[in-house]
Amino acid sequence: MKLNLQRRFWISLIFTIPLLIQMLLMPFHIMMPGHVWIAFVTTTIVMIVGAWPYWVSAWAAFGRHNANMNTLVAIGTVIAYGYSIFAMATGRDVYFESAAFITVFVLLGDVMEERMHQRASNALKKLLDLQAKEAWVLVDGRYVATPVDRIKAGAIVRVKPGERIPLDGVVTSGESAVDESMITGESMPVNKQVGDEVVGSTINGDGTLTVRITKVGQETMLAQIVEMVKKAQTSHAPIQDLTDRISQFFVPAVLILAIITFAVWTVFLNASMVQAMLYAVAVIVIACPCALGLATPTALMVGTGRAAKMGILIKDGQALEVIDDLKAIIFDKTGTITVGKPVVTDIVGDQQQVLQVAASLEDQSEHPLASAVVQRAKEDNVDLLTATNFAAVRGQGVRGQIDGQTAFVGSERLASGMRIPAELAHQGAELQAAAKTVVLVGLGDQVIGLIAIQDSPKPTSAQAINELNKWGLKTVMLTGDNQAVAEAIGKQVGIQKVIAGVLPNEKADYVAAEQQAGKVAFVGDGINDAPALTMADVGIAMGSGTDIAIESGEIVLVQNDLRGVVQALEMSRKTFQRIKLNLFWSLIYNVIGIPIAAGVFVGLGIALSPEFAALAMAFSSVSVVTSSLMLNRTKISA
Repeated sequence: MKLNLQRRFWISLIFTIPLLIQMLLMPFHIMMPGHVWIAFVTTTIVMIVGAWPYWVSAWAAFGRHNANMNTLVAIGTVIAYGYSIFAMATGRDVYFESAAFITVFVLLGDVMEERMHQRASNALKKLLDLQAKEAWVLVDGRYVATPVDRIKAGAIVRVKPGERIPLDGVVTSGESAVDESMITGESMPVNKQVGDEVVGSTINGDGTLTVRITKVGQETMLAQIVEMVKKAQTSHAPIQDLTDRISQFFVPAVLILAIITFAVWTVFLNASMVQAMLYAVAVIVIACPCALGLATPTALMVGTGRAAKMGILIKDGQALEVIDDLKAIIFDKTGTITVGKPVVTDIVGDQQQVLQVAASLEDQSEHPLASAVVQRAKEDNVDLLTATNFAAVRGQGVRGQIDGQTAFVGSERLASGMRIPAELAHQGAELQAAAKTVVLVGLGDQVIGLIAIQDSPKPTSAQAINELNKWGLKTVMLTGDNQAVAEAIGKQVGIQKVIAGVLPNEKADYVAAEQQAGKVAFVGDGINDAPALTMADVGIAMGSGTDIAIESGEIVLVQNDLRGVVQALEMSRKTFQRIKLNLFWSLIYNVIGIPIAAGVFVGLGIALSPEFAALAMAFSSVSVVTSSLMLNRTKISA
């Protein structure tokens, strides 16, 4: 039966206890009966159960003319165990406990690493387990309980209050607040109504929703999040190449150093063969670069897992290293900095009356600007009036009858012949100067007000961009919109440089031009952003964007909030800094520990036996793992 790592550790630990007891009794000159044979039997079991896999790994590496981290463990335990058998046969002092303790402490470090991996994978498994097991699906006019794995795209499902939304879809009827915290990290429930997208496994609030399923299986956002996090946690950051190169030369260097240590003690310092061997073994054991190997993957695993909980999916470990050296961030405008659809920004005149007249007419229009007016009326709970004789005037607006009076919404051409109050005309000019679309609202024979419409910045865009400016990053906006509109949006959110009138196929060229001055990140959401996302050193895709944009980016912001860019950069930087800190500590252990293990400071009463060298080596691995876990507690901007 093949034993797993934890069983190997516990069996090895149990059979090491008699050796520990004997070590504790030795200062009192108490020897257990048959202690040498007990040591031989227990250590042999430890070698077979605990150390054997390290020997196999080291031998396989040797067969490829290579050396790995297990080479040092294998050589250290083989020398200590082999010599002790020789010493036992010739009546000398034995050092079985050194081989046993080395094995136990190395296994302890490996168990710590495995538990961390399991914790990460368990977190992902729990995320998947949150998915609803069945849903109420509309079949032949009635709702039938159906297992989620049998639901197909296009199915209509009903979600009652308190239930989990089974799969990704679009609301077809009903209104409710949905708790999306498990997906986006947003603590406040999000209001959902007809036409809004919902995400599978999120929790419906106090209203009943009818949802048309759009994505099933591996296409759902939850499944994609899990897959992206898995990919990131197993990805290979470029700094890992440095670790691999160090390990490649480090192992042979340590073996040569151990031979030199043995030779110096026997030839020049007249030490016994046994004492010289113990120094050499201590050098080999304490130098085991296990901590070095853990430095990058553990930090990468914890950092990407923490980011995922915040609604930031880091798909590739390489992005961490690039982000640490970013010089500029380029943003798409529509849907990234802005909401992505026109909204009413200003109402001039009697707000209630102006909005009521405009929305009553526009409710019958299919123009995008009409939708903005009607949506604002809904948000402000404005009751609509009955409009008759409705007519759309191409290029000018709409008109009709409300309460027996002529009413209209549109351009100045539609208001031809009517007097426009000077104050309204002045305010209209100011709004147009701010790159907003201004429509006049008339009732009877006079213009009663103005409505300004614009694709406005998201509420948090300015906060995020100002934070990036404080970091010393150059912020740029690329858009195909006209210069006046682009400049107005850029000014509102604090963008340093605005490039307008850009064709979709030109975005990647502008990114390449900015890269001449340093590494660049691009943030976008549309199909036309995919080339720029790919061209950039780091592509950051909005979670509401197209599938191709999400696929092209290394980082995905589930919340569609530019503050996620700040958090992604901050989390990435802190993860990369933690990797560098881990590498420093793993190497400093060797720089300090090897001279002590070699007996350089023995004249000062400072020495290190092989078993304590193994303990120090295990402690270095544990400290690196602990350092990585501290990323879970590091403070990140809200």
